[in-house]
Amino acid sequence: MITIINPVSSFHRRFQYLALVSVLLLASCSGLGVKPWQRDIHAEAEMAMDADSLDIAVDAHIYFSKEASSGGQGFAGGGCGCN
Repeated sequence: MITIINPVSSFHRRFQYLALVSVLLLASCSGLGVKPWQRDIHAEAEMAMDADSLDIAVDAHIYFSKEASSGGQGFAGGGCGCN
């Protein structure tokens, strides 16, 4: 007896297998995260996005120079005298 393999069902079987494996992999990563006792490590100043004060000062200087404003980001108006 000759068995004929239906390519469509084979494709569906592979797709279902891939979908199941993908869901299981994604679900296994959902439990990962920062534990409460690890949060103090991530809250240190070195872990901040703007940890380098010199870098912050240079960025602020460039921003204020390009905006030609006096007073910084918290003030309304620009260097032209209009409010």
